[in-house]
Amino acid sequence: MTSPVLPPEPDAAVLEAVATGIPAALSDLGHLVRIPGMAWPAFDQTQLERSAAAVASLAEDTGVFDEVRVLRAAIPGTEEQGQPAVLATRAARNGKPTILLYAHHDVQPPGDDALWETPPFEPTVRDGRLYGRGAADDKAGVMAHIASIRAVSEVLGDDLDLGIAMFIEGEEEYGSRSFAQFLSDNKEALRADAIVVADSGNWDSVTPGLTVSLRGNARFTLRVGTLDHASHSGMFGGAVPDAMMATVTLLATLWDEDGAVAVEGMTARDAATPDYTEATLRDEAGLLPATTPIGNGTILSRIWNKPAVTVIGIDSTTVAAASNTLLPEVTVVISARVAPGQTGQEAYEALEAHLRAHAPFGAELTFSDVDLGDGFLVDTSGWAVALTRDAMRDGYGVAPVDLGVGGSIPFIADLVREFPAAQILVTGVEDPHSRAHSPNESLHLDTFRHAVASEALLLARMNATQL
Repeated sequence: MTSPVLPPEPDAAVLEAVATGIPAALSDLGHLVRIPGMAWPAFDQTQLERSAAAVASLAEDTGVFDEVRVLRAAIPGTEEQGQPAVLATRAARNGKPTILLYAHHDVQPPGDDALWETPPFEPTVRDGRLYGRGAADDKAGVMAHIASIRAVSEVLGDDLDLGIAMFIEGEEEYGSRSFAQFLSDNKEALRADAIVVADSGNWDSVTPGLTVSLRGNARFTLRVGTLDHASHSGMFGGAVPDAMMATVTLLATLWDEDGAVAVEGMTARDAATPDYTEATLRDEAGLLPATTPIGNGTILSRIWNKPAVTVIGIDSTTVAAASNTLLPEVTVVISARVAPGQTGQEAYEALEAHLRAHAPFGAELTFSDVDLGDGFLVDTSGWAVALTRDAMRDGYGVAPVDLGVGGSIPFIADLVREFPAAQILVTGVEDPHSRAHSPNESLHLDTFRHAVASEALLLARMNATQL
């Protein structure tokens, strides 16, 4: 059993070291942002290798770790290897706990460069924010770990007895396909009493958030077929159901008239949510003036505690190539967010059953490329959660808010499975205007400073904790 020993006041020396080190941390973050490391095979994989090497160099330069390695793990069910990850470790001393720090160095593709106000891989500071792909998600998470370790090492020196493992993944944006195998391969090196996953967000740019619930996910590809070949829309239209008509009709059954999910078997979680206005939603999400929110219940219950279904891709004739033709088949990708408490498998089975039951005109349905992930609920009673909340309060100067998050981090289920005794702390450096995955992604610089201060205080206070 662990008994945390909390300092009576925030460690002023640690906070001073953080403040002194922020310029170097931001400079290093800029160097990482310039590396277009994307895990998709269509992109230059040497860039991802450069990114891993740069992170490994940063870890080595802290002087804290006993060993720093760039590793890969097999992708189960294939003959492929996953993308390069960085694993840095130091053993705990004198009965101190061990903390595992997670982030990822791979990034989303930039999309259409024309939608960026400045080049996506040229870090640019504007109005108190650092713009660039990965500036927030999640190279800022990487640098929050590095900067906090630097500050604590500078202050504690030889008195730093805390065990630290740092795992910087290289394929989170590509589905973490080798994540579970990586955990299994390196289980002893990664074993920890507490795990910080720095890949979430905050309540706003000045108020920290500790993520205590995450939705799961169920993503799959659906092919809808009605004809064995394309036909002339003038000759047969009105008697023959084309695949687009069938697809649109079928997809419309997934939601009720309010836009809420109408799939029997997809559940919701009953939990209170903080106040959050429609005006805030409009500001943060970018709703057009005439567009209304969807769903029912409080706004945050819709995002945190209820399912959502989104069509995120479609293969059909392009507008430029449109002709008067009845389409024989249409393929869509459906992404569902699953309420905490329901498994991704249960949600997928409910979706598949719903779609098969509602297939119009006898349309043939084919399901493939199923990807599932479970949600996450934090046990907030642990000692590490209390330490984290206190560190956030003192690092930001504002009490943290317990957050639910509408997004998914499916690999957390792997962490829970491999390390059931570890307390998992989901934190982050993003604020609601970071626009992760979107053009003009950015990091709020003051949020970053406060996030580093909070993590440095957490490390220092864990160093004062006796197992």
